[in-house]
Parts: sequence; structure tokens; C-alpha cells
Amino acid sequence: MKTILYFLIPLLFIACKNDQKNQVVDSANGKILPLKYAKGFTVEDFGTYKILEIKNPWPKAEKSYRYVLLNTDYDVDFWNAQKNQFDGIFEIPIKKIVVTSTTHIPALELLNVEETLIGFPGVDYISSEKTRHRIENGLVRELGKNEGINTEVLLELKPNLVVGFGVDGNNRSFETIKKSGIPIIFNGDWVEESPLAKAEWIKFFGVLFHKEKQADSIFNNIENTYLEAKALAKSAENQPTILSGAMHNDIWYLPNGNSIEAQLLRDANAHYLWHDSKGTGSLSLNFETVFSKAKNADIWLSPSNYPNKEALKNGNQHHAMFKAFQNNTIYSSISTAGTSGGILYFELGTTRPDLVLKDLIKICHPELLKNHDLYFFKPLD
Repeated sequence: MKTILYFLIPLLFIACKNDQKNQVVDSANGKILPLKYAKGFTVEDFGTYKILEIKNPWPKAEKSYRYVLLNTDYDVDFWNAQKNQFDGIFEIPIKKIVVTSTTHIPALELLNVEETLIGFPGVDYISSEKTRHRIENGLVRELGKNEGINTEVLLELKPNLVVGFGVDGNNRSFETIKKSGIPIIFNGDWVEESPLAKAEWIKFFGVLFHKEKQADSIFNNIENTYLEAKALAKSAENQPTILSGAMHNDIWYLPNGNSIEAQLLRDANAHYLWHDSKGTGSLSLNFETVFSKAKNADIWLSPSNYPNKEALKNGNQHHAMFKAFQNNTIYSSISTAGTSGGILYFELGTTRPDLVLKDLIKICHPELLKNHDLYFFKPLD
């Protein structure tokens, strides 16, 4: 009997290993992380590990990326044998992280894990006071530019994970980092097609830090505030007409009708003059086309990066011909910046579309939000 047991135990162990392998590859028993709006990622929780899939890291991506996120007490040899099946395997919660877009900073701070950030490419673009304090104390290292990260410094920092940002996946620095054994995940929040879908990527960071419940609670508050503001805007009796963008080298760039900017204006119950144009990117028009349609627009939003009316007029004399210029109804987010020049809107606006929407409602229907102080947008001096 003892001889038989000694023979059977190794076979049972091998069988368990094979069952576990088949479960990882074929299992449909994972618990799906609920997502209401975001389409660019999914998470399945299998208890001892999670599988994170990034479906759309950049426009027209030809493949999705799958990662295994391991909890404690895992079989190192077993998971090493699975590496070829996934684009990365790493432990969570993350202890040291490098992110590459300022839009990632608010999620870390809202989840109270900003102390895990140890490096960033272009620290001057970060506007948050909390993270700027860490930068000034030498706790967050400068890594150069996103297109050419200083891999020598990054490898010295030894992060557990790099959250990358890319427009096409071609980044030699990322390839070098990955070959060194540091996993890289491409974050695709910017590809989402609605304000709340972008904001829901805080759940992506929640998974990385074992803070799913906190991330869900934060997002629910943002969603509720956004929807309440949207409902309030519907009660407005008028729809002010909206112009956006400005001239650059004889071309006027402004948001397309399906863009995030246009959606926010629609939810603010404003009449964006190019709301019926198709596409999610930018329109490129000549001055005559814009002027004929928007010369009498009530409000002019986001006139590129011009800091004041004088600069706007000096940039192109035609800018002064618009009614909104003459009536001082131009609003921009450029002046709301951090101490090193980073624009708050570009950093926080993605995570907090509720604050963006409230700003737009305050501008378009000031009678509806009397107690709201403009957070991102300010009148152009």
C-alpha cells in the first residue's frame, strides 16, 4: 500500500498541475469586473489571480494585450511556464510604479497610492500640488520624454510596472524596458468615446492596487454628479451658441461633432455650431467657413493656447471680428496651471468630467449653478 501511495502522489500532483494549466487557458469561471461605459479593458478575477485585457490601447490597434495579475502565494515555476501565453505576468498590489501621462496622476491620488509613483517622463507637466511636492522632494524622478524615456534611470529605479501611453505601439524605450523584465501595460483611456468611459479607467488602477471597491465608489460619485448636472442643464430655457478653437497657419482647428468636447457641450445643453459634423477628432476649416457660421456665437471656448485676448488678436487679426471677442465671452483652461506650467484641465479633466461639465453649465447657464466656482475654465483677460 505504501508503495502504491508513493507512486500515486506524484501522479496526482502532476495531474493537479495540468488541471491548473488548463484552467488558466480555458476557464470561463472568472468573476467579471463590472464596467458601465469603458470598452477598452476587461478584468476577470479567478481568486488567486486576475486576467487584465487591454482591448484598444490606441486607435485601430491590431491586437489586444493580456496580463496576469498575481496575488500572494503563487507557484513561481508554474507561472513562468505560462509566460508565452500572456503579454506580462506580475504581482499585485503594485509597490513602485512609473506612469507616462498626466491623466494617470489623478487616479493614483484619488486611490491614495501616489507614494508608489517613482518616475515620470516630463515632470514639469504635472500640475497637482500633492505630486509636485513629492517631485520637489526628489521622490519622483525625471525620465525625459515619453517618446524616448531615459531607460538607464528607469531601470535604476526598478519599478514593478510601467503604465505606458502610445499612439501606435512603436516605442523603442518600452521594448528595452520590457526586455529587462519590467512589465509594461498600455493605458487606452484616451481612446474611449465618452467622458464617463474615460473616467471609468480609475477602475483599471484600482485593480493594480487591490482597491477595486474604492475605485468603484469614486467612479460612482463622479458618475452621479455628472448625471445630476446633465439633468439640471436640461432645465435651461435657452441654448447659447458655441464656437471653439482658433486659427493656426490659416487653418482653424475645432472639435468634431462626435468628440468628447462636443459631447460635453451637448450634455451642458449648449448649441455647439458643429455638433452635426461626423468624427471624433478635429475639424480643419478655413477662416471664411468658420466666420460665416460663428461670427455671432454667444460663447467662444478654448481658443487654443492663447493666454489672453491681446495674444489671441496678435495671433490673427481676424479673431477680433467675432461677437464673442467683442463681448468678452471667451473662456479658456490654459490659465489654470500648476507651479511648473502643467495645465490642470489636461491632467484632471479626464478623471473628473463632472467638474468639466459643471464649468460648462456655469458658463452657458450661470443661473443654474450659482454656487459653483469655475474649476478649469476662466474668462480670457
